[in-house]
Amino acid sequence: MTLLSLLGKDGKGTLSDLGLRAGMPPSTAYRLLTTMQAHGMVAFDETTQEWMVGIEAFRLGSAFIHRTNLAEAGREVMRRLMQETGETSNLAIADDGDVVFISQVESQNPIRAFFSAGTRGHMHASGIGKALLSEMTREEVEGILQKKGLPEFTPKTLTTPAALFKDLEQSRLRGWAYDDEERYGGMRCVASPIYNTYGEAVAGISVSGPTVRFPDLSVPELGPKVRLAAAEVTRRIGGVVPERVSL
Repeated sequence: MTLLSLLGKDGKGTLSDLGLRAGMPPSTAYRLLTTMQAHGMVAFDETTQEWMVGIEAFRLGSAFIHRTNLAEAGREVMRRLMQETGETSNLAIADDGDVVFISQVESQNPIRAFFSAGTRGHMHASGIGKALLSEMTREEVEGILQKKGLPEFTPKTLTTPAALFKDLEQSRLRGWAYDDEERYGGMRCVASPIYNTYGEAVAGISVSGPTVRFPDLSVPELGPKVRLAAAEVTRRIGGVVPERVSL
């Protein structure tokens, strides 16, 4: 397992290097590697004389990915986030330039945000939408804007590319996005991205609720909580939070 872990981190390695790093004699490392090779867990490149992860190890990892459904992996974290903040927690992904909500844990408060599974919305006027946009390249965001536009929903909606890109830069730097009544008047939302195994943003988690329960002073406190929740879901699906994102 130590040898396989080393190969998983580095991609490949020579027998002497792997034995040294694993703290075992080359003869022992060779015996273990050839046994794993017989089962397809590792492979050997005759040209470079290097060992690497085999196809069976990939199949095994893929089984884990299939097991860790995003909605299932996020449910417990969302419930805990709702209990900690007292506000509704949402999980959403990007699809064809829209943000699509796939799961929600509702607050017990009488006035609360509600998005049924499958609800679609414009990304520029959504906390999770902006969290995902902040992880895209400028060209990708411009492509979405050309397709979807920047329609105004409230007086606070960001309706110019300059205003949106400025907001996305701030979101990317702090690791969470903020929807300040930009889709619905009187409703605010704080969201953070969830990453896959390549460190790519594939979803987002948020808390949302009425402005009266989201005063300006509470937003900077909610941001880090949501960011940590997103990191926990990332870990549960086998993802990796980029090093630039401080937790």
